[in-house]
Amino acid sequence: MAPARTFALAAALASMAGFAPLAQAQAQAQTAGEQQWNFKVTLDGDPIGEHRFRLSAAEAGMSHLESSARLAVKVLGVPLYRYRHEAREQWRGDCLVRIAADTDDDGERSTVREEFAPGSPCTRSFAYWNRAILASTRLLDPQSGKLETVQITRGEDGTVTVRGQPRAATRWRIAGPRHPIDVWYAAGSGEWVGLDSTVRGGRRLSYRLQ
Repeated sequence: MAPARTFALAAALASMAGFAPLAQAQAQAQTAGEQQWNFKVTLDGDPIGEHRFRLSAAEAGMSHLESSARLAVKVLGVPLYRYRHEAREQWRGDCLVRIAADTDDDGERSTVREEFAPGSPCTRSFAYWNRAILASTRLLDPQSGKLETVQITRGEDGTVTVRGQPRAATRWRIAGPRHPIDVWYAAGSGEWVGLDSTVRGGRRLSYRLQ
């Protein structure tokens, strides 16, 4: 096993953003103009951490997304690999205005700071919470700051376990320069509830909404 490279994909997953750790541990909360998601992250079914998101609405169609990922692969309690990602994104409608992201990929650090001027082509990150990305052909990788060419297609529907209960869900596959990513949305509501990908070594990385 090469744990230091296990999360080559995890960096792309972190694009959902966040620059400060979220204060609440509640899985998902909705208040006036705010949503929160808390995803349990597993590798081959074993828990390795969580990834939290907070989306808040602002004036004039603006919104702010923060996310914080804390992942660690351990063997017999000894950490073999750590991944930390903090990001903050500002959106106007379905288009990105600015992003600030900091990543520590097992000691390899990277920083992204990007702003997009009004009138420039609409840019989106790997913002799985926003179904508008499903119409995109390029998405911004928040770890490298590069626009990645992607192909997004509808997959076979299925069932995912959300908060201990099975839920019918639609699947969309994002294929790009890295491993394909299957993103799950709850049937009916369209809420983002899960994510699956096979990473290096044939290992299965999964997100499930708590």
